[in-house]
Amino acid sequence: MVAPTLTSEHPGLEVLAEVAKVLAAGRPAEEGLAGVVGILQRGLALRRCHIWLRSVDGSRFLPITSPDTPLPSSSPVAEWIAAGAHEEAVPGGTLLRLPLVHDEEALGCLEVIIPQGGHERMAHDVLVVVAQMVAPVLAANELSQDLASEVAQRTRELEAQRNFAARIIDSLPVGLYAIDREYRIRAWNRKREAGTQGVSREEALGREVFEVLDRQPRDLLKLEFDRVFGTGEIQTVEMDSQATGEARHYRITKIPMRLDGEDISHVITIGEDVTAWRQAQQRLGQSEKLAAVGQLAAGVMHEINNPLATILACSEALALRFGEQDEYLKIIDTEVQRCRRIVEGLLDFSRPKTGHKAASDINAIIEQTLFLLKHHERFKWLTIERELQKDLPQFLADAERLVQCFMALMLNAMDAMNSRGVLTVRTRRNPQRSDEILAEFIDTGTGIRQEDLPKIFEPFFTTKQQGRGTGLGLSVAYGIVEEHRGRIEVESQMGVGTNFKVFLPVG
Repeated sequence: MVAPTLTSEHPGLEVLAEVAKVLAAGRPAEEGLAGVVGILQRGLALRRCHIWLRSVDGSRFLPITSPDTPLPSSSPVAEWIAAGAHEEAVPGGTLLRLPLVHDEEALGCLEVIIPQGGHERMAHDVLVVVAQMVAPVLAANELSQDLASEVAQRTRELEAQRNFAARIIDSLPVGLYAIDREYRIRAWNRKREAGTQGVSREEALGREVFEVLDRQPRDLLKLEFDRVFGTGEIQTVEMDSQATGEARHYRITKIPMRLDGEDISHVITIGEDVTAWRQAQQRLGQSEKLAAVGQLAAGVMHEINNPLATILACSEALALRFGEQDEYLKIIDTEVQRCRRIVEGLLDFSRPKTGHKAASDINAIIEQTLFLLKHHERFKWLTIERELQKDLPQFLADAERLVQCFMALMLNAMDAMNSRGVLTVRTRRNPQRSDEILAEFIDTGTGIRQEDLPKIFEPFFTTKQQGRGTGLGLSVAYGIVEEHRGRIEVESQMGVGTNFKVFLPVG
């Protein structure tokens, strides 16, 4: 559409038309005002034309002139505006200052010198109209800048909040991701990147979860998500995994998420490695079992020991009467001795655990244990490899009890290797904790089945042939380590061997 044009050649109207066109063009404030200054200076033959514009912070006024006019020095513009419109005669013309005010807000000032001649009044009137045109444009421009600044500030705040929330999610010690109704991944924290499948956030976002987590059966995974979408209930499962090469235990929790209204829009999945918690629970349960056995032993040990002593005495008397070669007497003697060993094992649970503790050297305790076992009928066939780190710090310990503990672990290794193999005894600082000493007993035996590992410290549990063990040796060792505020961990692989790790605190 063609804009209407002026039908007269009135110079004042032409100037106003050009000014209106520039202001309507929506240029940036300074560029548009520079154009207005140029139009006024050219159309009204002004000797001087400045528009003083208030700065963004309102602390000063900045001059806008035509490109070929030098910038004026600073002037008391605030005083001019406060004084109102001002007109005075100057050599060769008239000085005119018109405040640019909108809604009682001082936005700037128009300063010109009108040359003498026949059009002074016309120029005066045009400039008054221009001032009235420019003031609301400046007000709108400032409002626009304020809104833009507020929007930018709000955007920065929202971005900061979003980044803060993302940092919180990324800092969580759990793997977390969220999917939408189309099973597409919409969130994927940094812990998931370091997970067993190691998929980066950039690779995961926007893809179907079944494509990313392709190790899990698609139908089963979809069923789990659909159950949460359908019921709105939190679903929790626990699972074991050896994807990293070692046995780990995970708790997987799926949580419904609602963006708007009542409908579930997303499902958040949190994967937490609870291996340490599970081990702590197992240690606690083990301690409770040992305490229960100790209470049982305290109640019945004397009642069992007394008849055993009577049976053994009668057996010895019969041996003197009928001869020591009697087969039945040998069986009686062997079984009574086995019962006695069981009772002695039970006594280890019921005895007070307040033995004297003194500064001890872990290597010296191990050497003492090996010395005591040196002449054992079956132990002497083993190959012993010592890897004992020197200059380990001393720690408070009941050396006699630790000898008993280490002896039980070494004899257990001997049985696992059937008296043929290599037993490596190693001491060092715990690589993960400098306040602990680590003693390791590594055998090359048959190994322990994974399903048996949680039970090996239970009283009377044994995988040895009948008559070869009471099932109390490892339980006693466990209790002794607990007395020293330590812990035992086991690593085993069938056909390769077993490593019993004893962690003892220093200080």
